[in-house]
Amino acid sequence: METTDFSQPIRQSSKGIIVIFVFNVFKFFKKFFVLFIALGLSIMRGKSFGKITPNLILLSLLTILIIILVIAILKYINFKFHLNQDDFHLATGIINKDKIIIPMSKIQNVYITQNFLQQLINVVSVKIDTAGDKKSEIEISALDKSKALLLKKKLFTKNKSENNVEEAEGQRDVFFKVSPKRLVLEGLSQNHLKSLLGIVAFVFGLYHEFKDYLKQLRLQERIEDFIKQDEDTVLNLLITNAVIIVAVILFSFLFSVIKTFIINFNLEVVEHQKTLEINKGLFNKVSLSLTPSRIQNLVIKTNRVKKYFGLHSLSVRQAMVNAKQQKNFNIVALEKEQLNYLITKLLGDYTETGEKSRPQSYFMRIAALKMLFFIIISNGLVVFLFGKEMLWINVLFIPYAILYIYFSYKKAYYIISNDFVTIGSGFIDTTTNILEIHKIQAVRLKETIFQERRDIASVIISTASKAATIPYINKLEALSIYNFLLYKIESQDRDWM
Repeated sequence: METTDFSQPIRQSSKGIIVIFVFNVFKFFKKFFVLFIALGLSIMRGKSFGKITPNLILLSLLTILIIILVIAILKYINFKFHLNQDDFHLATGIINKDKIIIPMSKIQNVYITQNFLQQLINVVSVKIDTAGDKKSEIEISALDKSKALLLKKKLFTKNKSENNVEEAEGQRDVFFKVSPKRLVLEGLSQNHLKSLLGIVAFVFGLYHEFKDYLKQLRLQERIEDFIKQDEDTVLNLLITNAVIIVAVILFSFLFSVIKTFIINFNLEVVEHQKTLEINKGLFNKVSLSLTPSRIQNLVIKTNRVKKYFGLHSLSVRQAMVNAKQQKNFNIVALEKEQLNYLITKLLGDYTETGEKSRPQSYFMRIAALKMLFFIIISNGLVVFLFGKEMLWINVLFIPYAILYIYFSYKKAYYIISNDFVTIGSGFIDTTTNILEIHKIQAVRLKETIFQERRDIASVIISTASKAATIPYINKLEALSIYNFLLYKIESQDRDWM
């Protein structure tokens, strides 16, 4: 039974004060993280920081927390929203008061999220997106879940569009629910190179920030003394390096599995008559809806290991969605039949038919130049950080570069059909990007002075979500694709959303 009258201005739950306060405290400490670490070390040593004593530091922090709390209370008091027949209205601000009006027909999606703090105090966050910006126009930090679901229902049903009419009718069928086993396999079959590079960057970042403190602990000297004890044989040194490398690789595997499990915990895809609903997350629960008319393109990813386990992932791209929010549109650990069904559900009669065309061999030259640049930069960093003794790392870099050039060219292709553009790419992962032609916003040709002399050009295809590229093809073929796509865009009387 509907118990909330959204036609009158209302506030969010009073628990929103806690959410706003904690969020602002986190932002503040994140911004001044290094400074607080330095102050904390000074307090631990019982020393003053300049003329600032530990007691004065603690008093200043308490004052800052009180100010943030007052701001959170004022934000809560001044934050009011309501609905009329066609629009969503929001009033907010502390000193400068803002009024935002969003037509319901322009609303692209409504996200219901619940981070760890919101789970503890039993509220959810509601984010309202349109296609006009890369961030949420409106975010309500704390609502009861029943009230949030009712608000989402009213935002869509009053819109009277195709979007989520079936949700109002209560139709719900769980099409896919991931099992813990498939999530673990998904994590194990991820591209661990990204995790490895992320971990290495994080460790070096910490070292750079705290290297002065580490010098005081004489950690480097202790490590050198430990190594000198085992320098009697080259074998011991090699074993030590091998153990470190294996430990880092195992940690990157573990990191990928844990990250995949946390993000996609309890993942389920709920099928409605015309839309799909995605629910997932452990510490940050997310619920969002996918409507075919709003989708700009689909991205399918797999690799050799995933294919062995029967795993495929589907990423849905919508207009002007920021990178952080875009991660929530991923459905992982799908079987091939489930993947094909979802593609049909979202794109209609798509089939990957037609002759696969490939880029010119110039593609490999560009890939080789990228790898040459990568090796030069990597060697420079290795010599700067570790010295010339670590140049043996090229035993790994050079085979990696050769494999990258070969597989990135082998996996690059494109198919142009009457209604769809399919572009393949990848190195470790095999990526398939599917675009509906009637949703293309712009098409352009790109060529450098070097490519012009070889009659080579790239076709840049832009949608409202992201541009896709058909790289380094014959110029006559590029012009043919360019003219065909422009003709199809201009001749079709279909909305892109």
